[in-house]
Amino acid sequence: MTTVTDILASMDYGPAPEDSRIVTDWLERFPQGFGHFIGGAFTAPNETFEVRNPATGSVIAHVAQGTPEDVVAAVAAARKAQPGWAGLSGHERARHLYALARHVQQHSRFLAVLETLDNGKPIRESRDIDVPLVARHFYHHAGWAEVLDTEFPGARPHGVCGQIIPWNFPLLMLAWKVAPALAAGNTVVLKPAEYTPLTALAFAQIATECGLPEGVLNVVTGDGSAGAALVSAEGVDKIAFTGSTEVGRIIRRQTAGTGRPLTLELGGKSPFVVFSDADIDAAVEGVVDAIWFNQGQVCCAGARILVAEAVASKFEKKLAQRMRTLRVGDPLDKNTDMGAIVHPVQLERIRELVSRGEAEGATLTQGEAPEGCFYPPTIASNVEPASTLATEEIFGPVATITTFRTPEDAVMLANATRYGLAASIWSENVNLCLDVAAKVKAGVVWINSTNIFDAGAGFGGYRESGYGREGGREGMTAYLAHPGPVASRPEVEPEAPVATPGAASTAPGIDRTAKLYIGGKQARPDSGYVYAVPGGLAGLGNRKDIRNAVEAAHKVSGWGKTTGHNRAQVLYFLAENLSARAAEFEGRLASFGIARAAAKAEVDASVRRCFWYAAQADKFDGAVHQTKTEHVTLAVPEPLGVIGVACPVAQPLLGFVSLVLPAIAMGNAVVAIPSQTNPLAATDLYQVLDTSDLPSGVVNIVTGEREVLARTLAEHDDVAGMWYFGTVAGAKMVEAASAGNLKQTWTEDGAARDWFGPVGQGREFLHRATQVKNVWVPYGE
Repeated sequence: MTTVTDILASMDYGPAPEDSRIVTDWLERFPQGFGHFIGGAFTAPNETFEVRNPATGSVIAHVAQGTPEDVVAAVAAARKAQPGWAGLSGHERARHLYALARHVQQHSRFLAVLETLDNGKPIRESRDIDVPLVARHFYHHAGWAEVLDTEFPGARPHGVCGQIIPWNFPLLMLAWKVAPALAAGNTVVLKPAEYTPLTALAFAQIATECGLPEGVLNVVTGDGSAGAALVSAEGVDKIAFTGSTEVGRIIRRQTAGTGRPLTLELGGKSPFVVFSDADIDAAVEGVVDAIWFNQGQVCCAGARILVAEAVASKFEKKLAQRMRTLRVGDPLDKNTDMGAIVHPVQLERIRELVSRGEAEGATLTQGEAPEGCFYPPTIASNVEPASTLATEEIFGPVATITTFRTPEDAVMLANATRYGLAASIWSENVNLCLDVAAKVKAGVVWINSTNIFDAGAGFGGYRESGYGREGGREGMTAYLAHPGPVASRPEVEPEAPVATPGAASTAPGIDRTAKLYIGGKQARPDSGYVYAVPGGLAGLGNRKDIRNAVEAAHKVSGWGKTTGHNRAQVLYFLAENLSARAAEFEGRLASFGIARAAAKAEVDASVRRCFWYAAQADKFDGAVHQTKTEHVTLAVPEPLGVIGVACPVAQPLLGFVSLVLPAIAMGNAVVAIPSQTNPLAATDLYQVLDTSDLPSGVVNIVTGEREVLARTLAEHDDVAGMWYFGTVAGAKMVEAASAGNLKQTWTEDGAARDWFGPVGQGREFLHRATQVKNVWVPYGE
């Protein structure tokens, strides 16, 4: 007989199964399967597909396969309900969200068990992490609904939101998207993942139970075809997607030119950096949470362990010992550390990628896992930074180990990925942690911790991890619209530049043919051609000129790191120099046929704009979010990097200044395409820029055919953002072309904005020029 003393010595666990009868009883109430939830009621199921328990392979439910007609019906129900829902006061919507939070808590055990049966994650995780966070999000966003008018004055809901969520955190992803959408006054059509639709359907019943008005929340189940139908459906005003980067690209192209806002939370390959002075035991436990949590099926999983060479041997030994203690098996057992992989298709993908990694020379250290849809916790060593296991998102319990020597090496390896979702940094030297946090290209950085989430802090990535944030003020902003300017007469694409001689008539004198401006120097266009413009000739830039300009912009590494005060001084100096040469610029504008008074007004407005953005350079701050105890969560606005700017035809000086200045005020470098028809107003700024202490390469100017040059910038993988102010067709082209590296875009009709008026400047420009990094710092321990 086993005694207590024996158990304390062996630390063996007996089974501790969670009772699932209440959930299976609920599932049995739908013998014909689940229909969609549309207009406050379930539809009759027609064609259905099987939903299986990943741990056992048994069928637990049948769920309707959504069709385009189902999506149309759901959008119609959401559209019908939206005016009434938005017409409620913020307080009334807050009461509904508060009720949802309370009912989630009241059904918390039911939801946790259902999530575990459907997804395969351990009951401890669904019970202690997922469901409490779901309730937290609805409470948090009930608060935003309450204070919406004072915190976001002038904002309005988008309307109907189409939302597509993944299978790794089915209920939590629902909360991340539904809570802010409803708080803002939007209605929702939600498409849950094919593998894990059940908690979304249960939540729909809970919404009915607590009196959410009909049509405010609609759920259409099905495979990817149902999601595609939702993305393309008429009447959807905003799309939010969480899932793979590949599908994110498809959605970016599919929504190009529609004018619908898009937020994407995509893949990751997050670094887990361990310095030599780190608490090794704590870091090892951090790895458990970083990569073996939810079987590694986490977009921000710390899959790439980067460890200082001096402690690598000790760290790997401790990590392997800890890995062997993990219990892999029945997800409903409260002692289970790792449950089942969500589906055999995903299990096969993990196996295939690991096999490929072994063929490339990786050495595996693995724990144990039972037969079935399970995969053992795995450590892969001898992994090169460019190998499959270090670059591909495995989405399984597989961590790679790579060593480094210096902090600079660690940062270089951490950023050696096309993703940029999260990072975890471990060191007893908090100064070192904060220094590395500032250099890592990731939207979320945890210091001496990992995988901490809260509704009060934004979550989202950089680069191919998508754009937009979920949670916190940033996440709430994504579900609110501010009415933008509308063109009474849309901008028309200018005629293609004419490069043949004789097209321009210039007065005799010294040839002042405008050259390109790249890396702080005037440069002849690679094409060797010029084209006729009012007042003379301008260089006809091409793809190579854009490439050279982007390279020059990337060399200005210090501009984004300098203080806002220092950038402000440069912009004040620029304003001073432009003001001193005001008469010259007025004359240049007048030479284009602009009336003298209008030319003076444009120059004066340009000088004032310089002063305004100089003033904002050191005042556009971040925030400290109220999140978890023992942490301070810093929301830090950071520059995007290199931004391409395609300027409108009208107001050739003011339009150029109004777009370039906010970008550089926030620390970005710019490759600008000035007004195609009147570029000389911008090229005349060369000497102003040269004499204003602006570092070479911060502003680069390439003249020529706007649509051709804008496409090249939009397709360029080293451009992080693209602003386009031109034609409707050009905007669609830019958005579709940006899908390659999923750069952030801002497109608008070039004739819509009154550059002289209040909409010609503002904090919107600064928001567009930045992305928020949330840094979780230990505090008050």
